[in-house]
Amino acid sequence: MERARLRLDRRRILKGAALAAVPYALLPDARAGAQSQPVDHRPAEWQPAAGTNYTVSQRPTTHSVDLVVVHVTQTTFAKALAIFQNPRKKVSAHYVVRSVDGHTAQCVRESDIAWHAGNWDYNTRSVGIEHEGWVDRPAYFTDLLYERSALLTSSVCDRYGIPKDRAHIIGHHEVPGTDHTDPGPQWDWVRYLKLVNSA
Repeated sequence: MERARLRLDRRRILKGAALAAVPYALLPDARAGAQSQPVDHRPAEWQPAAGTNYTVSQRPTTHSVDLVVVHVTQTTFAKALAIFQNPRKKVSAHYVVRSVDGHTAQCVRESDIAWHAGNWDYNTRSVGIEHEGWVDRPAYFTDLLYERSALLTSSVCDRYGIPKDRAHIIGHHEVPGTDHTDPGPQWDWVRYLKLVNSA
């Protein structure tokens, strides 16, 4: 038994030495095949939605961008990303903000049209931001979620010249024809707009 272990350890050492001798230039990049995409909002990480869940565009050349639509996921951050990455779901948002720490994922480029509002006209002219949580669980609306989301919304408004007011930063429930209620009555609009304007 001791001999078998020594032989196994010796094999590992020899394999390790052989690998160490291979020049790093010949080894494949750890990210080979992975698509890297620059994000529009620098603190965000790129978590792309499936290409079947949004419309490729060249906004603001093809469509002006004059709204930010605030959503609440009604699920967890991870599940929201999984939904956007599922090619059969036919839904996406530009961003998802995590509750616990305000971490932000970008799923669709701002130049493209995310399918988040349930109204084509509003989709073409808005940036959709999902927030992890449920409309009836205000504990999910943490300080960090508000702060990081407000920073994101402020930067979107700056990029497109969108006024930082309630006429241009709206809830999903305010989109004509929608049956959604998010972000719900627990969302603190006064606080949020103050944070957006002070970011």
